Amino acid sequence: MDVLECIKTRRSIRKFKKEPVEWIKIAKILEAGLAAPSAGNLQDFRLMAVTDEGKRKKLAHFSMAQLWMINAPVFIIVNSTFEKTKRYYGVRGERLYSIQSAAAAAQNILLAAHAQGLGACWVGAFDENSIAELLNIPGYCRVQAIIPVGYPDEKVPCPPKYGVEQMCHINMFGDNAGKVWDIRKDILKEWSPYVEGAVDSVKKTFDNDSKLGEKISGSMKKLRDKFVNK
Repeated sequence: MDVLECIKTRRSIRKFKKEPVEWIKIAKILEAGLAAPSAGNLQDFRLMAVTDEGKRKKLAHFSMAQLWMINAPVFIIVNSTFEKTKRYYGVRGERLYSIQSAAAAAQNILLAAHAQGLGACWVGAFDENSIAELLNIPGYCRVQAIIPVGYPDEKVPCPPKYGVEQMCHINMFGDNAGKVWDIRKDILKEWSPYVEGAVDSVKKTFDNDSKLGEKISGSMKKLRDKFVNK
């Protein structure tokens, strides 16, 4: 699958098959995580793969007792190494840039897992100190994410998502100013399928008045031809 399809079809998976994950796939996931961007290319994160069943059970308990995690055969731990980033960029490097770098690595891991037919889920609720003690994580590292990985045993539908029209702005922020009202018209400069759908809905409303329906259809066809040939 291409990257856009991978992004749009990825889901958070919490049910896994009792099937081991090949190490070649884990290696590719780790490589994808390491390919993430980082502030100043400091690569201020470290990754861990945890396969030991006893440790995975403890990690699940340390993660607010999210016991569904245990069924995943591999956990990827994403740590930020903030000290070097702090030396270069000060407090902002410690409190923002190092977290951003770890988040970019985590997203790459999720996508790499999905691209290989695996399921994964980003877990951020956990007892950081207990995990650091269990895994011997040094003081200059902070645990930013735990990502259980395995073969999915569920199909998760796409959750409700806001569209471009609700979430995106151009040149300025505001409820009206700079708002993208229609991605096809405002950005792609194409005839909008949303408008087409609205027209069809109006036409159906006037099914009992064929002349009015024909008039609406003719007017919209002229508008579409004018827009497309603009």
